[in-house]
Amino acid sequence: MERAHAGAVLRAEWTKARTTGSTVWLLVAVIALTVAVAVAATTALKCTAAGCGADPARSSLAGIYLSQTIAVLVAVLAVSGEYSNGMIRTTFTAMPRRTTVLAAKAAVVTGLVLASGAVAVAASVLVGRLILPGHGFTPAHGYPSLSLDYGPMLRAATGSVLYLALIALLALGIATAVRDAAMAVGIVLGLLYLFPIIAGAVSDPHWHRHLEQIAPMTAGLYIQATTGLDELPLSPWQGLGVPAAWAAGALLVGGLLLRARDV
Repeated sequence: MERAHAGAVLRAEWTKARTTGSTVWLLVAVIALTVAVAVAATTALKCTAAGCGADPARSSLAGIYLSQTIAVLVAVLAVSGEYSNGMIRTTFTAMPRRTTVLAAKAAVVTGLVLASGAVAVAASVLVGRLILPGHGFTPAHGYPSLSLDYGPMLRAATGSVLYLALIALLALGIATAVRDAAMAVGIVLGLLYLFPIIAGAVSDPHWHRHLEQIAPMTAGLYIQATTGLDELPLSPWQGLGVPAAWAAGALLVGGLLLRARDV
């Protein structure tokens, strides 16, 4: 019986998401912004000799740095929208098990962000493949062709899609905890963009390194690196584990508060 209820909740959350115009346009914006930044970043990059020191994969995937803010909005609106219009009472009346509702929202948001992120990343890799060889990023300069057949590039691309989904789950958990859209967005963007600023202001190398290791964006985007891996404070997959831990913690806190409140 519970499975049937859970399936019904999942279908209800999917219906809400696909019939909400803002969600559709935000997902389109994730793709458009990611690709637009990829075009700008790869067009500006030049390599005139071997050993340029640039990472073409990171440049091609640079749009994730900005489009993650739109993924945050998608996740936050999945929760705060129902609180703002009062529909959350109807949702919980239909399904009293609130953690099931949160799990359904998480599944739908994850699926939508993964889908849009996959399209955005694939298009960005194609942009890099088309533009970068003409800017000196060729095998003659020590750079293999930008292709998903290349292991490090495949890891960077796949990891970037997963990173977007993890940031969306982080935002979903925080939005569930605080219930206010503006506050939730502010907290998430603060975690993403203020951490690097704080780390940059710390002069002690030991603490600077540790701050980078726990910053969800800084550590998470190590997954995009295909050069200079020995210089990173964490390996690419270890780095992706950092936003995963933040997302798990946010969802846990959000779920506990969701169960403890009247609404």
